[in-house]
Amino acid sequence: MKIQIDDLSRAEIHALLNEHLQSMYELSPPESVHALDLEKLRKPEITFWSAWNGSLLLGCGALKELDPKHGEVKSMRTPNALRRQGAGRAILAHIIEVARSRAYRRLSLETGSMEAFKPAQKLYESFGFTYCGPFGEYVEDPNSVFMTMRL
Repeated sequence: MKIQIDDLSRAEIHALLNEHLQSMYELSPPESVHALDLEKLRKPEITFWSAWNGSLLLGCGALKELDPKHGEVKSMRTPNALRRQGAGRAILAHIIEVARSRAYRRLSLETGSMEAFKPAQKLYESFGFTYCGPFGEYVEDPNSVFMTMRL
């Protein structure tokens, strides 16, 4: 598996991000969807990675700088057909490593509260993320779960 910074130009990435957005809108009301589209992922405060096995896209993830000491995990996704093969775990480990190298003190994330998001929550818990209140520009939302970890 090769994890690399991605310029968001390939069709495979577009398809995976479309799958991600479609899934989020199927699972959550529109006002509770915080997934980023291509335009928002291209902002300078966001670094986006993709994971590949040759020409096969295994997943993606991003790190958004909220401030010089606080980052946010964004756009974690593996294709539905390739789940449970370790790509999500590898991408999250890479994001955490980069956050530490940037001297962030905290890494946070928002995910859904519904049953479909439980595997993601368990993944984050396994890395040491704990539940917290809203951070950044988020507000309390029964459809959202907020998690953070000290680095």
